[in-house]
Amino acid sequence: MKESRKSSFRAGGIESCFTYFNEISIIAQLANTMFERVLPDEMTQSQFGVLNWFVRVDTEATPGRLAAAFQVTPGAMTNTLKRLESRQLVRIEADSTSGRRKIVTQTPKGRVARDDCVARLAPLLEEFAAEFPVKGIERDTRSLARTRQYLDEYRYRDH
Repeated sequence: MKESRKSSFRAGGIESCFTYFNEISIIAQLANTMFERVLPDEMTQSQFGVLNWFVRVDTEATPGRLAAAFQVTPGAMTNTLKRLESRQLVRIEADSTSGRRKIVTQTPKGRVARDDCVARLAPLLEEFAAEFPVKGIERDTRSLARTRQYLDEYRYRDH
């Protein structure tokens, strides 16, 4: 970055960027708390996150890939997966191409559980949409998706 652009950025850009991420953090905390209140008693936010990941990202994954995606320890992810498996919401099987690796997939029951969790949010989302027009939400979502993509790629760079 050229020196004049750096000083211009520093004049207000650092504070603006910090405020942007601070707002995202607060929104995430408030949204997670709101969502946790409507989850069924036996479902945690982290368990729902895994079920939702299978809908959003891929149909199968290793426990290591999921741990990396959620930025948790392998032990924490193993615990979450074991709880989901005990309720038959995911299936954990040996990888046919590797003797040690496991493959995790969501079961049909897991998809139903995920969809039920989303349905429980419907009244809250309807109230939110009455306050914030859907076109604006869609625009903001595109912007936030770009931010997420940048940060996701950033975490894999050498620093």
